[in-house]
Amino acid sequence: MPQTFPPLPILDVLPALRAALSVAPNAVLQAPPGAGKTTLVPIELRHEPWLRGAKIIMLEPRRLAARAAAHRMAQLLGERVGDTVGYRVRRDTKVGRTTRIEVVTEGVLTRMLNSDPTLEDVGLVIFDEFHERSLHADLGLALTLHSQRLVRPDLRILIMSATLDGAPVARLLGDAAVVSSEGRMFDVDIRYLPRRPDQWLELAVASAIRVALEQTSGDVLVFLPGQGEIHRVADLLDSASLASDVDVHPLYGNLPFEAQDRAIAPSPSGRRKIVLATSIAESSLTIEGVRCVVDSGVSRVPRFSPAVGMTRLETIRVSHASSTQRAGRAGRVAPGVCYRLWAMEEQAGLVPFTAPEIVDADLAPLALELAAAGIERAAELAWLDVPPAAALARAHELLRWLGALDGAGRLTPHGARMAALAAHPRISHMLLRAHDAGDGALSCDLAALIGERDVLRSEGPQHDADLHTRLELMRASRKRERIPERVGGMRVVRDALARVVDEAAEWRGELDEGRRVTQEGIARETDADVGRVLALAYPDRVAQRRLGDGRRYLLRNGQGALLRDSPALATAPYLVVAESDGKRPESAIYLAAPIELSDIIQEFSHDIEQIDQIDWDEQTQSVRASRIERLGAITLREVPTSDPSPTQLAATLLEAVRASQLQMLHWSEGAERLRERMAFVRASDSTWPDVSQPGLLESLHQWLAPRVMGMRRAADVYRLDLHALLLERLSWQQRAALDALAPTHYVAPTGNHIRIDYADAAAPAVHIRLQEMFGCTETPRVLGGRVMLTLHLLSPAHRPVQVTKDLPGFWRTSYFDVKKEMKGRYPKHHWPDDPLAATPTHRAKPRGS
Repeated sequence: MPQTFPPLPILDVLPALRAALSVAPNAVLQAPPGAGKTTLVPIELRHEPWLRGAKIIMLEPRRLAARAAAHRMAQLLGERVGDTVGYRVRRDTKVGRTTRIEVVTEGVLTRMLNSDPTLEDVGLVIFDEFHERSLHADLGLALTLHSQRLVRPDLRILIMSATLDGAPVARLLGDAAVVSSEGRMFDVDIRYLPRRPDQWLELAVASAIRVALEQTSGDVLVFLPGQGEIHRVADLLDSASLASDVDVHPLYGNLPFEAQDRAIAPSPSGRRKIVLATSIAESSLTIEGVRCVVDSGVSRVPRFSPAVGMTRLETIRVSHASSTQRAGRAGRVAPGVCYRLWAMEEQAGLVPFTAPEIVDADLAPLALELAAAGIERAAELAWLDVPPAAALARAHELLRWLGALDGAGRLTPHGARMAALAAHPRISHMLLRAHDAGDGALSCDLAALIGERDVLRSEGPQHDADLHTRLELMRASRKRERIPERVGGMRVVRDALARVVDEAAEWRGELDEGRRVTQEGIARETDADVGRVLALAYPDRVAQRRLGDGRRYLLRNGQGALLRDSPALATAPYLVVAESDGKRPESAIYLAAPIELSDIIQEFSHDIEQIDQIDWDEQTQSVRASRIERLGAITLREVPTSDPSPTQLAATLLEAVRASQLQMLHWSEGAERLRERMAFVRASDSTWPDVSQPGLLESLHQWLAPRVMGMRRAADVYRLDLHALLLERLSWQQRAALDALAPTHYVAPTGNHIRIDYADAAAPAVHIRLQEMFGCTETPRVLGGRVMLTLHLLSPAHRPVQVTKDLPGFWRTSYFDVKKEMKGRYPKHHWPDDPLAATPTHRAKPRGS
């Protein structure tokens, strides 16, 4: 069992941590918000003897938190960032020769482990704010534990968290010690302001902010789900005539560093600020001066669906742990207030913790990192939550599509290049392949656009999904042309556009595209190459317009997609979908570009299947033979073939006959009668062929296939002689016996040949006039005398008067009743008193008799 310490003040926690890490490689620190663990722990541990002069690597879940933590530690030491304390985040590194503490983002750690699995110059890895359970944090911990177990038993690992249940983590770390801090927290007054069900979130938040400004002092931190809500609340506050001493600052991950720093920095003397933040402000950083929190109660998280291969953002209720964490931001420096926009009784119904990202995330980045680390199976690593098998299988499939993995699941040279880029595998593949083909500049622009949520914002039902529109805005921004306020009914988000242009420049720098970008290269941003380059990132989302409604598309992966108001795309027969909502059966398309059929064929020639297809055309009632070029679920081209396989033709024609339940065949009267006779004999002798409908369908390939070879039309089949085909099913002995066992006619006493009806195999029948049976003393029989015929005795007008299998009995009894009735109705016909002695006849009595 892991050793557990009672809650201690943060300064008393440090000796306990020293003691724990001096005797064991791993430990867990649980400390509430405001405890100061992020900055104090690395500083105080940097001189521990077991470090032996090695570095401390501290992970933060976000770039903003990493930079803020490094600056705070450097400030406490009275140094500049890059001296004792430095940081590494994507495209921004400040470390020096004397740096002993490096604050890095989680993605940086995985790349460090891939380049140096031993972490040779590192003595302690700290995972801060581990309760956020990001995908990179889980992967980083699994890889670090793997290195510790195999090559670095002296490497220390410390997990720090405010709200995480420490026991499972301690078990994962080999029953590591759990040290708890009581921290330094001031009281927070929780006040509930329930939002009405019909009230817009932004209006409710703006109203709560005004209440907070009136009832509290200090700065206000507001938690909102995303950028859109942040900007809409900011607009509402601008129109609310705030006091002149109140400043409004947004705070989210894609915000420029300068704007992030302004949101975090203390307010100037005599001024208050409102920080409108996403969950980025929930932990990892301290916003000076905050005395009040307004919590919307919702957050936006990515959800990946393996079924459709897409990630979409979902707005969900916060967990109980998150709501506690958010409220704690108001009690960092003094007693504070937290306004929650839900009812008090709803608090108990919140889920305890936010689900780990690994449960719902797109695992393609994780799968690529594992392959780069030489891990062939995820089960080789120790996980707090094992990656879901379905999502991991889909990730491997995607990586094989992108050429990152070979057939055995090993990393390819192209996959190694992809892993070196700090991007999703789709984007890495697109950047590298496009760069090699001379389209690197365009791919950089597309990578930046895809990475940003969107530079255009819908404020109504209209939504233009055309990526060309965004590329035109980027071109105008680079040329410093005037940027319109709206495009196609959508508002241009200027700060997002500026970020996209800067991000594209960063990608061009990484790929050394700057020297290759000419005026011609920039102009190519709006030509037909866009779809071709975009398809490199989304090979599974090439889409073909369905017949009929031009707004509906079929994706290569078999899913449906719906295009909304995008006039420029409305006539495109093929699209590449970069973003959709991922819903089924049809997902709404948010970002897409047209692609030419010739480009699809060129780019995916190795994936296109050529299928010689033969199927039945109901309209022409004939077999259609064609050669189909298919990319996944979509058919690219179909041309008739003149030399189809005769065997396949026959098989298709047989299936059409089967589907028609034999109605495609011409059942002449003779064929139908023969079939009935054969069925009658089979009822008593199972060695005879089964000619019932199910029997004929089951043996179709035996008796019909040889006769349809070379045929293509229903008319050809209709002309077949079924009578002859049925006879062919009989052996020569059966043919010889058929007329004796099931004769076609009964020879009446008058000499007439009366057809025997075998429709009812259990009761073959003869319809004969009563007078023709005079003098007959026995019921006629068939099947070698074993089955009596059912006699339908008819009146002179051929109307039934009696049905019997007992002819002698009829003569003795019922005949006299029939005679009495028939004699008056048919006086010209003979009605003898003794029918057995009468001469059979089919005529009326002679005149005068």
